[in-house]
Amino acid sequence: MATREDIAKELQKSYWMEIETVMNYISNSVNLDGVRAEEIKKSLAVDITEELTHAQTLAKRIKELDGLVESSMQFKAEQKSLQTKVDTTDVVSVIEGVIEAEKGAIEQYNKIIKLCEGVDYVTQDMVIGLLAQEESHLREFKGFLKEYKK
Repeated sequence: MATREDIAKELQKSYWMEIETVMNYISNSVNLDGVRAEEIKKSLAVDITEELTHAQTLAKRIKELDGLVESSMQFKAEQKSLQTKVDTTDVVSVIEGVIEAEKGAIEQYNKIIKLCEGVDYVTQDMVIGLLAQEESHLREFKGFLKEYKK
């Protein structure tokens, strides 16, 4: 059975995933060029606020579980697919990167939900809410990709 420490460790991983997503959404929402990029840039700009709120929510819960929220020296970047492209009109690569990041968050949140079962219903409930928002982001960007892949 999982401990509160195990749960806090997984929340910390999610926290870093959200922070990295914010960084990459900012860079892509600024760097993309072209008429076709405008809707993606707007959507990323909105999602930045939501993802940052997720990170803050996770940090608060880590502290409530008597954990310590790590600071920048512990950060390790992992989102290769969301790195700024030399071709700033490559909107499809950004959309695909967002889809990959959202799928990663969904997978991580499902892991935490299972870890919390029978141990920590407060965290489980919180993460279920975050999961719903990530699934919504994923659906939105899958829709964008359909249009771009025509």
